[in-house]
Amino acid sequence: MRDKTQTNSAVAGDRLVRAGAIVFFVGAVATLVTVVPLLLHTTPFPTYMYLLSMLMGVGFVLAAAGVLQSVAAGRRQARAGR
Repeated sequence: MRDKTQTNSAVAGDRLVRAGAIVFFVGAVATLVTVVPLLLHTTPFPTYMYLLSMLMGVGFVLAAAGVLQSVAAGRRQARAGR
């Protein structure tokens, strides 16, 4: 089985998982930046920073969609292999 599997082969959904991880990371950084002024009792950031914090959820949904796409591709491949 090892001779048929390529270690660098791109599986369906890999790009979505990577993009989701990047978007989630950007949202996490935005969340940290947004919360710091609230903890230090300084002037809070404008509303768009709070909206950027919502990218964490968007990134999670993108990554989940990529995982589901990979699962579906694996099932299709298993059915075709029978």
